[in-house]
Amino acid sequence: MKNTLIQLDPPIPLETPNGKTLAHIVIDYGPEYDLLWVCFNDKNGECWTWHNSLVRAQKNVTMGRDLENDKNRNNKE
Repeated sequence: MKNTLIQLDPPIPLETPNGKTLAHIVIDYGPEYDLLWVCFNDKNGECWTWHNSLVRAQKNVTMGRDLENDKNRNNKE
């Protein structure tokens, strides 16, 4: 299987262990690996690469993604 590098246009806003970022590139090494997200931090511009399991979409009320309400809903179930 061929390795794939995808430049995201437009970049995708993500939450990472280092805070809010914009993902500019996704690296896919194939079915045996996590996707890797190349992200630039909103606060300081640092570039980090994160495994798929460590990133989440940022809150987007327009798209119905209110992370705080989702957390509260999951705790009640």
